[in-house]
Order: sequence, then structure tokens, then C-alpha cells
Amino acid sequence: MGYETISIEKQGQVDHLWLDRPEVLNAINTQMVTELRDYFAGLAENKDTRIVVFRGRGRAFCAGLDIKAAVSANDPAPFGGGMGFQGYLAEVYVSMRRCPQPIISLVQGPACGGGFAFMLASDIRIAADSARMNAAFIRIGLSSCDMGTSYFLPRLVGTSIASELMLTGRFIDAERALRVNLVSEVVPEDELEMALQPYLNEMLSTSPMGLRLTKEGLNLAVDAASLEAAMAVENRNQLLCSRTQDAKEGMAAFVEKRLPNYKGR
Repeated sequence: MGYETISIEKQGQVDHLWLDRPEVLNAINTQMVTELRDYFAGLAENKDTRIVVFRGRGRAFCAGLDIKAAVSANDPAPFGGGMGFQGYLAEVYVSMRRCPQPIISLVQGPACGGGFAFMLASDIRIAADSARMNAAFIRIGLSSCDMGTSYFLPRLVGTSIASELMLTGRFIDAERALRVNLVSEVVPEDELEMALQPYLNEMLSTSPMGLRLTKEGLNLAVDAASLEAAMAVENRNQLLCSRTQDAKEGMAAFVEKRLPNYKGR
């Protein structure tokens, strides 16, 4: 489909996904949700895209729900599994975790509510020094347990800090986000591209199957019922990878002290 509220810039095996409503700080409306659902739904069978970089145009990452549009909308609410817009948007975050490509969020300016949740649902987060994040839901009469925030946030920063942020809706700035392990690093806003590149280089130097199964295995291990359950997934993934031509190439390259030439086979 042709996108109007997001844009996709392909750079080799990397998709740069831009939220593209800078005039409203990339606030989320129904059309944006429809387009994000379409994009993420296509990633599972996409062998050409190995990494997704999630970004926002202009001076914000994403200010959360476009409340003015939501209040004045005359279009029928999407079905969303019986939950209307709530379930319709929630599926985006599920799809972000389900897709096999690692997602790197580059966060500048506000990342609020649903925008904060986009960041949390990513695999790696790099923040500009201008980034300010909060679980804004509770500030507009709602619960902060929304769009996966109650799942993602305590796993990233622990229950105590998650409780603080969710019960108050207070902002956390980039430097504190770094201290509590919410982001991997903080850089000046004009250096986000420079900070991103080593992550891309290192991920693209891995085998395609190895990268995909590492994301899958890590996500499953976070919720594993036991060490044995986590190791069962690890064993399965290693067996799958070890039978590929790429695994043979990787081991040969190590012995021969050269860079591997992975071909996704």
C-alpha cells in the first residue's frame, strides 16, 4: 500500500521506518496505525530486510495518540479483535516483537504514551540528548498499563522505577534513561546517525538466520518458565543454524582468519 503517515527508506538490507507527521510531533492516528500494521505484517517473510530503524521526522520521536483527531474522528472505529481502536493499535506492538528483524529506535525529543511504547517494543534504543519520555496515559485519565508498557518497562528498568514512571506519568530524560538501562547510549541529536552505524555494521556482519533466531530466542527466554525451557529453544536454534551453509562459512572464516561471506543459505 502507499503510505502517507509513515515512510520507508531502504538502504541495502536496512529499512529506515519514519513516522512522518512532523507537524503534529508524529502523533498516532488511525491511518498511521493501519500503515504500521501493514508494514510490520510483511516483515516475517521478507528476506531482503534484515534490520529496521524506527525514527520520527522533525523534532519529536512520537508524541503519542493524536487526541484531537481521536476526539473528532467521524470514521468507524476499526474492529481490533473486538477492542476497537485499542486492540487495533495494540497489534502494532505485538507485531514489532513478533517480526524477526531487530528494531533499533533512534529517539529525539518527546516519546510519550504510545510513542514511548514504540521505543520500549524495540530491541535497541539510542537516545539523543533532547529525548524526553513518559507513560503519558495516566495524565489523561487512563491507566499507564497500555500498549505493552506494563510488560516492557519493568523488564528493562525493574519494577521500582517502572512503578515510579507509570504511577506518576513523570518524564524521564535521556541521561537518567541511560543510567537505568532504558537506552544503550545518549548522543547529541546531530550524531544519532553516527551512533547508529556501528550497530548496523555489526549486525549485518552476522548470518541472516543467526540474527533472526537470536531475536526470537531472546524474546522467548525473557518469559521462559525455567532454565531448561530457555535452553530447549537455544538447542533448537543452534541445530537449525548449524545445518546452514552460512554456519560452515562462519567456522571456515574463523579458522582462516578472514571475514565470512554469508549468503543466507
